[in-house]
Amino acid sequence: MVAMPDTDLLHLHDAYLREFTATVVDVRPDEGSGPAVALDRTAFYATGGGQPHDTGTLAGMPVTNVRKEGPLVWHTLGGEAGAEALEVGATVEGVIDWDRRHQLMRTHTALHILCGVIWNEWGVSVTGGNMEPLKARMDFEFDPLPDGFAERITELVNAEIEADRPIEVSFLPRAEALADDDLIRTKVNLIPEFVTEIRVVDIVGLDKQADGGTHVASTKEVGTFSVTKTESKGKGNKRVRIELGD
Repeated sequence: MVAMPDTDLLHLHDAYLREFTATVVDVRPDEGSGPAVALDRTAFYATGGGQPHDTGTLAGMPVTNVRKEGPLVWHTLGGEAGAEALEVGATVEGVIDWDRRHQLMRTHTALHILCGVIWNEWGVSVTGGNMEPLKARMDFEFDPLPDGFAERITELVNAEIEADRPIEVSFLPRAEALADDDLIRTKVNLIPEFVTEIRVVDIVGLDKQADGGTHVASTKEVGTFSVTKTESKGKGNKRVRIELGD
């Protein structure tokens, strides 16, 4: 059996890419949730790292799920025709649901700003999180939360948004990334050893993390930030729920 090359993840280099063309490299006519196709390249983000998958269309058919399995990214298709209308070798056009993608970009960047201000103010690391468009939750190693915490982080995050900090994406050799103290605190060492190049998202002057998600180009693009709820999830684990506005 010939090994499939990795699907080229276009969003890693350009989160603002809305349309692209690709070649079908494999087809699954029906896998329970619907037919699916794998492509040689894609701008669709596959679910991972707490960020949900993109939606949109592929060859005019709705994309209802996107996931990475080994080297390939699979796109589940809706509609009556589905993947059975496509063949290996076919050229297809993909279109991202831009409104949803941009909301997720804003949300993901807001979470990085939140991580940055909490680290700078209290030296506390993140333990987990999840997001949807313009809403998210993130867990931190607090026990207990400081007095006035919600008001203080709302003030700090919105100040960083207003500062209009640029956000830069780079790719570092693994050894160089491991030598960066900022990246060590964000647990870059937990990335599997076979990953030899680390993608870094840097909110210049605030926060730097190894990250594969999509982000806006500057903090100003995030919009307004608010804390909707704080919760205790056990000793040393406190949850912060946030929302964004325009």
